[in-house]
Amino acid sequence: MTTPSLTSHYSAVVIGGGQAGLSASHYLKRHGIDHVVFEKKTVAHKWKNERWDAVCLVTPNWQCQLPDHSYDGTDPHGFMVKDEILAYVDRFVKKVEAPVFEQTSVTSLEKHGGLFRLETSAGAVTADAVVIATSLYADPAIPRAAERLPEDIMQLHTAAYRNADQLPEGGVIVVGSGQSGCQIAEDLYLAGRKVHLVTGNAPRCARFYRGRDVVDWLSDIGQYDITVEHDGMTKKKHDTNHYLTGRDGGRDIDLRKFALEGMMLYGRMSGVAAGRMLFEPNLKANLDGADRVYNGINALIDRHIAEKGIEAPAGSPYVPVWEPGAEIVELDLKAEGITSVIWATGFSPDWSFVGLPIFDGNAYPVHRRGVTVVDGVYVLGLPWLWTWGSGRFLSVGKDAEHVVGHLAARLSAQASSLKQAVSA
Repeated sequence: MTTPSLTSHYSAVVIGGGQAGLSASHYLKRHGIDHVVFEKKTVAHKWKNERWDAVCLVTPNWQCQLPDHSYDGTDPHGFMVKDEILAYVDRFVKKVEAPVFEQTSVTSLEKHGGLFRLETSAGAVTADAVVIATSLYADPAIPRAAERLPEDIMQLHTAAYRNADQLPEGGVIVVGSGQSGCQIAEDLYLAGRKVHLVTGNAPRCARFYRGRDVVDWLSDIGQYDITVEHDGMTKKKHDTNHYLTGRDGGRDIDLRKFALEGMMLYGRMSGVAAGRMLFEPNLKANLDGADRVYNGINALIDRHIAEKGIEAPAGSPYVPVWEPGAEIVELDLKAEGITSVIWATGFSPDWSFVGLPIFDGNAYPVHRRGVTVVDGVYVLGLPWLWTWGSGRFLSVGKDAEHVVGHLAARLSAQASSLKQAVSA
């Protein structure tokens, strides 16, 4: 990674120094396009500073396919743990040597004539094209109900959680049952803490089925090649990720099994009042919905095995090992010994600096595989930007190659038009 001197104009500016922004820089270099990357914090900040100690990959190592930086270790079907992930990312950072300005915020992006003008904390620049690679995970999203929790309860977002030792003694409520929420609930449970998990509508997936990792089966079936332009797939960009884990070699996360072993489960949080956390009576619906997805994925694999005549161990649908009784709709936090709350409630994007008409009615960028409705403006690194792996190590590089290819063709066409105009 290099830190260049700031100049007044660039052919391209990349906003965001995560895996998406670095992938864009890689391809911009390959095309010989002068550019700069502005990163509000530090390169790969989220991997280095917003992950808990026991975090590991949820998909197998072989799916790590950053540009010219595929996984080359000895365990392609394993799951890298935090130190290994950071080492993999650091090697990519050094390989790309992107022209990055760290600790540099972009405060304004507007169109001025035929150029884009960016105001940054390092100064103003203009550009012929801009790639916005800030993802959907800019700021921790914490519900306003958090303000009504008793002051003596410690509150952390998943971005700040590291391990059980940073929490006071006592029970812990994890609010949110997506990937991070379920994995942190398991981390606390394995540390011997009394865990209360507030569920949502997140789906789940088996880790292994019929002798192989489910990800391997889905890859063979072609699920990772399906694009958002297939019928019914557009809504996928807002879907919650399936919960499972790669911890200790990989396994299912079965919330019903946790409940049998003493973890307390609740429906979606509906509010906080008078020292109580309130819940919707939808725990059973949430668990049943997650299991339907689980069994649906396995049924897809069953059909693939049958159609291809593949020899594989027998499979069967998941049968619930526990059913909730009467739904608990409120919890007295002090009476239950709750001393901390982990908000696994996701993140929100920060596109406040973008003064361009690229958004739809839900404040989401309108684009086709990263090419927005404003000529010369691109987005990158979003979940389901094009395929299932778009926001991850698997396919962010492919999307970056497409975006930069479009950008390069645009710049070449502009240069040709200018040359013809001068010659006329």
